[in-house]
Amino acid sequence: MKKSFSVEYNQFNHWSELEKADQSLVESANEVMENAYAPYSKFSVGAAAILSNGEIVKGSNQENIAYPSGLCAERVALFYAGANFPNEAIKTLCIVAKGDLVPKETILSPCGSCRQVMVESEKRQNKPYRIILVSQNGSAIVFNSAVDLLPLAFGV
Repeated sequence: MKKSFSVEYNQFNHWSELEKADQSLVESANEVMENAYAPYSKFSVGAAAILSNGEIVKGSNQENIAYPSGLCAERVALFYAGANFPNEAIKTLCIVAKGDLVPKETILSPCGSCRQVMVESEKRQNKPYRIILVSQNGSAIVFNSAVDLLPLAFGV
């Protein structure tokens, strides 16, 4: 039996083409990216999520010399949301990055651990949320669900 996966997304030449609320989320992610602690990888990542109550929670990657004790920006933001706003659903999560690990025109791709946490966050709130990924040159992709980034997630 042959099966396949299908992923739908919207692509934008620049994030300034997004709706105003999404542009604001990109700006928040870019702002918090400046707080990243990335002395080893030199790759700074910022994440901002808007919740159902309008609150914006943010996270940046935090590295540690005792690898793997650091944490990715996506998980910092999602865990903060879960700990401080457990009854509020995530509506949209935006992720931005800068550094030489990824070419400037390449859309950032969250790591596998972050993808799993993103899917679990959807499962926890019992509904999907949008994900905006922005490249260093400003192009953006918008997904309607974390499952689009990890269709065979563990436990789902």
